[in-house]
Amino acid sequence: MANYRETISLAHEGAMDALSAAVRHAESIGVPQCVFIVDASGETIASIRMDGAKYLSMHTARAKARTAASINAPTGAMPVEFGVAAGIASQGGVTHLAGGLPIRFGGKLAGAIGVGSGTGDQDFEVARAALKAIGADPV
Repeated sequence: MANYRETISLAHEGAMDALSAAVRHAESIGVPQCVFIVDASGETIASIRMDGAKYLSMHTARAKARTAASINAPTGAMPVEFGVAAGIASQGGVTHLAGGLPIRFGGKLAGAIGVGSGTGDQDFEVARAALKAIGADPV
């Protein structure tokens, strides 16, 4: 067994490209969004609150991105009771709300995106447009 593990990371150029694609898609559907791009550890690389997006959605979008990175899976599937307890225990850092997706290349986790201010379906739609734009694995 190896004493190390190979990892990949999302470059800041990739984060900016994903952010731009998310904004363009949100504009195309007429839903201003808050978008966070984080690295695999959940640290913010890039973020934006589009004009007209809900202020509190900045907090939920960040939590969605961090949660997706932490669990390496889309957000929104955990039981509500667990999500609420995890949110309290993490001081809002983890959420059960839909709208967070892992960013993977070749199956390896490189980061995550969290989108908030629309419906869960709209948030996922914007996040998936961002993944497609940077050539990440579809989720």
